[in-house]
Amino acid sequence: MSIFSFEKINTGDNRPPMHKHDEKKHLQLSIFMPLVFIIIIWIVKLFEFVSGIDLSQYGLLPRHYSGLRGILFSPFIHGDWNHLFSNTIPFFVLSFLMIFNYRKVAFKSFVFIFFTSGILVWLFGRENYHIGASGLVYGMAFFIFFSGIFRKNIQSIALSLLIVFIYGSIVWGILPIDTKTSWEGHLMGAICGFITAFYFRKVDLPAELILEDDEDEPEQEEEITVHYELTNNDEKK
Repeated sequence: MSIFSFEKINTGDNRPPMHKHDEKKHLQLSIFMPLVFIIIIWIVKLFEFVSGIDLSQYGLLPRHYSGLRGILFSPFIHGDWNHLFSNTIPFFVLSFLMIFNYRKVAFKSFVFIFFTSGILVWLFGRENYHIGASGLVYGMAFFIFFSGIFRKNIQSIALSLLIVFIYGSIVWGILPIDTKTSWEGHLMGAICGFITAFYFRKVDLPAELILEDDEDEPEQEEEITVHYELTNNDEKK
């Protein structure tokens, strides 16, 4: 049996269509929320630049009680401008796609990825400060990708293919290749994204698409055949 099927899949809890006014508000929300997060992380970096204060000490330090605060603060702290730039656009694109297309589960999934990935890094990560929003980026990317696999509908599959096309290379970030990056944060974010995609696979589905064969064509062919036979009988008479 094929993973991707165009047959009707009745999983229930399909989301109802939105009115144009509600669609506009939801589009605005899908843009506004990612922008708020991005503005915060830029303000934090500008504060470090102007004040000369290094906020890395507020990052996530595994298995240290003082490092627990990093579960909340570390996604807003970045090591340098390149680190900040590399997370800004992917975060905006992925969070927009996630909120706009999975409106019932986007917030719950994001909160789960945010806190659970941080807890897992605190438990299993290397004993260094872990900072940056990369774990969230990986979590959202894996959520969108695996949602397409689990949900088996055209819209989710299209989003999965889009993620593979744009961010397919990020899969290497979950491997311990570059010891200077928090590959543990990437890995834990990816795991949490996978878990949320599986858990919410039957929630917030788009309207079902039913493809049917045209049953009128065989009847038309039969009518043509009968007409032809009658014409031949008339000629014989």
